[in-house]
Amino acid sequence: MSDKTLLQPEINLGLVGHVDHGKTTLTEKLSGKWTDTHSEELKRGITIRLGYADVIIRKCSKCKVVTVKKSCDCGGKTEVLRKISLVDAPGHESLMATMLSGATIMDGALLLIAANEECPQPQTREHLMALQIMGLKKLIVVQNKVDSVSEEQAIKNYEQIKNFLKNTEYADAPIIPVSALHGVNLDSLLESIQKVVPTPDRNPKIDPLMFVARSFDVNKPGIIPEGLVGGVLGGSLKQGMLKVGDEIELRPGRIIVENNQQVAKPIKTKITALKTGGKDVKSVGPGGSIGVLTSLDMSIVKSDKLTGNIIGLPDKLPPVWYDLKLEVNLLERVVGSKEDLVVDPIKMGEVLMLNVNSAATVGVVNNLGKKEVSCKLKLPICAEHESRVTISRRVGTRFRLIGYGIIKK
Repeated sequence: MSDKTLLQPEINLGLVGHVDHGKTTLTEKLSGKWTDTHSEELKRGITIRLGYADVIIRKCSKCKVVTVKKSCDCGGKTEVLRKISLVDAPGHESLMATMLSGATIMDGALLLIAANEECPQPQTREHLMALQIMGLKKLIVVQNKVDSVSEEQAIKNYEQIKNFLKNTEYADAPIIPVSALHGVNLDSLLESIQKVVPTPDRNPKIDPLMFVARSFDVNKPGIIPEGLVGGVLGGSLKQGMLKVGDEIELRPGRIIVENNQQVAKPIKTKITALKTGGKDVKSVGPGGSIGVLTSLDMSIVKSDKLTGNIIGLPDKLPPVWYDLKLEVNLLERVVGSKEDLVVDPIKMGEVLMLNVNSAATVGVVNNLGKKEVSCKLKLPICAEHESRVTISRRVGTRFRLIGYGIIKK
C-alpha cells in the first residue's frame, strides 16, 4: 500500500489527559504537526480548541519495528499499515466542554499521564470518567516524561496508574512508558495502537451523519472578491457517505429570536469540495477527520460558530431539542475537584452544563422526577432520541462532571 492510496484516515484516536502532560508534544512527534495554532494557545502554552493531525503507521520489512518513518533506523524500507487521525483535546479544567465534544468522534483514546507528577491529577480522573460515560472502550495509557524521573520514581508512578485504573473498565489497558519529547519507545506505542484500536466495521450505505467539531473561514485578509471561498466545516462522519455536489442540511443551524423566543433555523447548503488527509477528494466515508467546503457565507461559520451542529441529507436529521427530559445517572463523587465532594441530588432551578455529540449547551432544571430531570436549554441542540448526555454542575468557579443522562421523549 502506498502513501497516495491512503487519502482518508481510518480512525480518530483521541489524546486526553491533564494539562501539560505532553499531548501536543506527542502529536507533533508522531505526525510532524504542531496542533496548537490558535494565537491564545501559543501564548498560554495550552490547547484551547480541538487539534487534528494525521499519522501514517508503517512497519519495517527488515526488522519488523512499527514506526512513522519512511526509512527505518535499521536501514530497511517501511510499508504502510494504515492512516489514523489524532484528535488533540484540551486538558485544562476550564475547557472540559471542548474535550467532551471531542470524545464523541473518537474510536479510541490515548490517556497521557506524566511520570513526574502524582497520579491521578484532577483532570486525569475527569477525562477518564468522561471517556467511560461517552462509552469509549479502547484505551491506551501513555506514561509520558519517563526521561525526567529516576527508575524508582517511574515504577512508583506506574503502580499509581495501575491502582487508579483497577476499579474501572480500563483495568487491563496497556501502559506504555515513553518520552514524547525525545521520541523514546514510540514504536511500542504504535504497535499497541495497532493491536488495541482496530478499524471498526462501518456501513457506508446508510444516511450520512456528521458531527461538526470546528467551523471556520479560510479566506486571507485582503483577498480579492473573485478568490473568496465559502465556509469550511470540520469534524468526523459517524456513518454514511458525503460527496462533492451533495445538498446538505445543518441542524440546529442558525439560532435567531422570533416573538421573544429562540428559534433554530436549519441551514441548507451544497458541498463544493471535500478534504481529508490534506488532500482533495470526491467523496468521504466514516473514519478520520474531514473538512467540508461549502457555499455558506463566511460570516456564518467563522470562529467555530457552527460547532455542535449535525450535518446530513435534507430532512434526514435527528430532531432539534429546546427542552430535554433526561433519565439521569449521577456519580457518587464530583469528578475533577481536588476535594472529595459527594454529588448532591439535582435541584430545581439549577444550571447544568450539558454535552451531547459535539454540542455543548446549558440547561436550567424546571422539573424533577425520581430518576428524571427536565431542562430548558439556553441553546437548542440536534440529537437522536436515547443519546447520551454528560452532565456537569458548577462547583466553586468551575463546572465539574457529576453524571450523565439519556434523552427521553
